[in-house]
Amino acid sequence: MRIRAVTRDELPLLAELERAAGAPFAAIGMPEIAEDEPPAPEELAHYLERGVALLAEAPDGTVAAYLLAEPVDGALHIEQVSVHPDHARRGIGRALIEHLAETADAPALTLTTFTEVPWNAPYYARCGFRPLAEEELTPGLREIRRKEAEHGLDRWPRLCMRRDLRP
Repeated sequence: MRIRAVTRDELPLLAELERAAGAPFAAIGMPEIAEDEPPAPEELAHYLERGVALLAEAPDGTVAAYLLAEPVDGALHIEQVSVHPDHARRGIGRALIEHLAETADAPALTLTTFTEVPWNAPYYARCGFRPLAEEELTPGLREIRRKEAEHGLDRWPRLCMRRDLRP
């Protein structure tokens, strides 16, 4: 598995992968998440210009997973980690997170996630993230949570998490 930066030409592939990665949500009673349309390539280009867009390339050259992150209040906020179901449960998502942690020019990684989805909050806890209490949320994280609620994601329990990085 090779981890590298996403190119502009590959942005449409991320939407395809996101659709496939979202499918398992339907099986756990979250069909709205499974059916949610991924961001358009034009929206994803933001991460090429002002953030981080990484992909994990399988040995056959297919895109197995991707990670998007951007600076939020001094930390690097992981907006999305998606692994294609054909490549799931092989440590690829963790490898992307570890690559980001090793290369991040930030004191911490943050993310928001579903608390009760096994491959969300419990998984991120195993990757070194801890839940943030309400009083620990920065203004940027509060704004992200507000937008998520506006999008209907608060129908299921969510939380913010943080992983402190070594200086």
